[in-house]
Parts: sequence; C-alpha cells; structure tokens
Amino acid sequence: MKALFAATLLATAALVAPVAAQQPPAPAPAAPAPAPTMPTTKPKLIVAISVDQFAADLFAQYRNHYTDGMARLQQGVVFPSGYQSHAATETCPGHSTILTGMRPARTGIIANSWIDQRAGRTDKMVYCAEDERAPGSDHDKYQPSDFHLRVDTLGDMMKRADPRTRVVSVAGKDRAAIMMGGHHTDQMWFWANDHFVTLPSRSTAPVPAVVTRANDAVGKLLAAPQAALPLPGYCKGLARPITVGTQTIGAGQFQRAGGDTKSFRASPALDGAVFALAAGMIQDMKLGQGPGTDLIAIGASATDYVGHALGTQGSEMCIQMQQLDQTIGAFLAQLDAWGIDYEVMLTADHGAHDMTERQQQRAMPMEEHAAASNNAKLVGEAIGKAMGIPGPVLLGAEGNVYIADSVPQAKRAAVLAEARKRYLAMPQVAAAFTRAEIAATPFAKTPPETWTLLERARASYDAERSGDLLVLLRSRVTTIVDPAPFYVETHGSPWDYDRRVPILFWRKGMPAFEQPLSVETVDIVPTLAATIGLPVSGLDGRCLDLDAGAGDTCPQ
Repeated sequence: MKALFAATLLATAALVAPVAAQQPPAPAPAAPAPAPTMPTTKPKLIVAISVDQFAADLFAQYRNHYTDGMARLQQGVVFPSGYQSHAATETCPGHSTILTGMRPARTGIIANSWIDQRAGRTDKMVYCAEDERAPGSDHDKYQPSDFHLRVDTLGDMMKRADPRTRVVSVAGKDRAAIMMGGHHTDQMWFWANDHFVTLPSRSTAPVPAVVTRANDAVGKLLAAPQAALPLPGYCKGLARPITVGTQTIGAGQFQRAGGDTKSFRASPALDGAVFALAAGMIQDMKLGQGPGTDLIAIGASATDYVGHALGTQGSEMCIQMQQLDQTIGAFLAQLDAWGIDYEVMLTADHGAHDMTERQQQRAMPMEEHAAASNNAKLVGEAIGKAMGIPGPVLLGAEGNVYIADSVPQAKRAAVLAEARKRYLAMPQVAAAFTRAEIAATPFAKTPPETWTLLERARASYDAERSGDLLVLLRSRVTTIVDPAPFYVETHGSPWDYDRRVPILFWRKGMPAFEQPLSVETVDIVPTLAATIGLPVSGLDGRCLDLDAGAGDTCPQ
C-alpha cells in the first residue's frame, strides 16, 4: 500500500514522472502465449470505474496514445459507442444508471438539481444528492444523502443475495459515490474541498485508518506547490493559448500554488488521490479475498473538472488523459501484485465537447453560448406582465420549467401554453415538451441513436420531480451564458456528443473483441451480474455477451 499510495500515486510518480520512469525493464522475448479463453470462475472483486465526462469522442481521440491502464482495458471487450441514452446528460443522472441498470425515469435522478416547491425552505432548488429534510440544509450547504435514489444498485443486489459481500464506493464527487454505491455500502468516501468525507448517516468513529492516511497524505500534497506536469510529445500541438472571457487557457500544465483547492480538484492529482484511497480500502478490508464477490465503485472526477475549467482540446486535457492512463495502470498493477482475481468495468456518466470559443476557431462557427433571454425567470416575468399575474410565474432548473404554485389554478393552463409558445419562438430552442406529452410517450425500444428528442426526454422524466415544461436547446448551443474561471465548457444536452460514452470490460484471460454498434450504460448491471451468477430482473438494460466466441456469458 505504501508504494502505491505515497510513492506511485500521490507523492510524485504517477503525477509527474514520465511513463518510462515507472515501467520495469522489458522482459526477454517469450514463446507465443496460447489463445485466451473466457474465464469460467466468478471474479472475486468487481472494480466499477466511472470517468466523469469521458466522452466517446475523447476516448477515440486518445485511445492510440494510451500505454498503461487504459491500454490494458482495451485488450478486453470494448464498446466504443455506449450511450447514456436519456436527455439529461449530467453527472447525477448518468451515475444513477451505471450500477442500477435503470434510466433516470426510474432511478428518480432526473438532473443534478430540480425544483421542489414543497421544500420547507426559501430555496426551492433541490440537489440530487442531498436530504432537504435535514435542518438548515439548502442547495449550497446541504447534507449529502442517498435519499433521492429510488432503486437498488448492483452492490445492494449483491449484499441482498449474500450478506457477506463487501461494497465500497470512493469518488471525487459525492453524487458519484452515492449513485454508484447505493444504499448499503460498507464504506463510502468522497472528496469535499480538501479531504475525504462520508455521509453523515454513515459516519464511523474512529475514521478508518486508511482514510486518515489518505487525508494526511493528500493534505501534504495539496499544501505544497505543484510544478508543471510534463507535456507529452503528442500534446505539444494542442498547447495553444486561447482567450475565454477574462482568462487565457489552453496551454497549461497544471502548475498551482500550495493550498489552491480548486486547481487541485481540476487536475490529475484528484484522480490519484481517489484511486489511492480505493487501493487502500481494498488492502485494509481485504476486498476480493472473502468467500464471495466484493465490489468497489470508483468515481474518477478530475476529467470533468478539467473539462469544465479548461475545455477538452487543450494541452491540459491531453495531460489529464496521459495521467489518468498511468494512474489506472498503477492501480491495476497493485491489484495484480496482491494476487486478486478482479473484473474491471469502465465507463462515463456523460460526454461533452469543447468550449464554444475554441470550437468556433476550429471549423465550427455555428457554436454559440445560450442567450440570457432563455432564462425561465425572465420568461415568467414577461408572461406575468402580459397576463396580469404577480410573480413569480416560472421557476427553472436544468431545462425543467415549473409553473409557480402561486399562479392561480384557473390560469395555469394558459401560462403553460404561453410559455411553450414563447420558448418555441426562440431561435436557440429545439423543443419544448409539456409533462403531459412526455408522460404519454412510451419508453423507446430501438437503438439509442435513433431515439427522438421526445423519447430521450421520456427516459429522464419523473412525474414528481420533472418540470411542467422541458426546454431543450439546439445542437451546439452551450447552456453557459457567460464563461468564467473553472466554467468554460459544459454538457447536459440531449445530443449525441453528450450522450455517447465508452464502455469497457476487462478480466485476466478474457478474449478481446470490439463491438462498434450502440449499447447503453443500463446494460452494465445485467452484464456484470451474469459474470457472478447473480439473477437480476426488471431492469431497463440487457445482458451483453462478453464471450468473443460461440459461448455466451449471459443467462439463457
């Protein structure tokens, strides 16, 4: 553990050293190995990794440059066109699909945030991973909770089938750890500003020794300044400064001052800390060494923070991709050294594409920022003035538009009709669906790339939490009105650049193959469950056959 945690991931090696410095000498040429065959035994540990904002396009761009962990995973079963098939392509909904096998319409996680006018507080905005019932909680200062997740995760299912199963969830974000871990984790830890914390409802005394070690080591790393990370040769052509708002970015190498928590979070160092803690949990809890199969969910959040802060096409993201590859490689090498029989699944909660300003310079002049006039509050004020209704009239969150409870019942239908009419007249709006339209739409049964916008919206719709109107912007219109530090690029649209993610499975001895046709993230749970002989039913996803030959890993 010491080598991985202190030397490999956190101190210097995986964060700043060249790849060659971490690799053992090349072995002497060996005789050709026999053709691999599909393992017939159950893995002892499932390692489920989500790389936040790891778009299928980003994977395609860098897959030939990976030399370590990501290169290994490509030697398994690769689905380069996975889909977060719903419309609300945000962190919380996406993570809620990965280890539940269900779409947001069933997980209840329709967005990162929504409006609940029944919330007993002035701020009616509810965060997906909070418990708004907690005294003093609000959207910005909340109590993290699994309260809003309506379904079980794979870990919950495994523990119900065999109580001896251990389930751990570690992530760079609370919503990633919660939505992948579920309701019955043995340990759940996530990054909060400058250290790892857990849910208040699951706090333990004393804190596990591995968490204390992790927080101490990360604290020292965070307190010290970070020198510029090496720029790989294939990244040099991307190191071109660009002005976005009041800042110039695009050619950075992650140098930072000591104590700069925001820059630490938006850097490869955060992933190093998360994977180091995950490895420590595996070692201290002896995961993968018990009578059954254990599970650890790992939310690697740095790619998302880097994307939001610096975009996807500068030197910063290029370095992040190299460092993520090395960090995953060091982590898997440690599992190998411990002799654990493990199975890996890696995917993402959503995609993304680069910031508007750089896209406009690179053959995409039609890219644009959303207009401030799209704001639900402003639209509501105009409707209220025209119809003689005192405000507020409309409330908005993440494309969901709600008619305020203060609007008289006799005028609500007219307000909804007028709001829809006004939104559809806006040049940046692709669609505006009423809740009645969405609710009446059957769930799609066709490949996800063929779904209509209405079908994508249906997969994200919840009768209790969704708005009275769902407004979807046109393709290549970012929801960012004014870019700002740490927020120059985003996601959340119903378009394929935000929906498409890679899905990879790897286990030692697994024959490799690649399937370019579309699959969905909801297919992950039935696929993993089949490899450990766990019966599942009633899910939105289907089992994917991971046997490259005539065999079938899915139950018949």
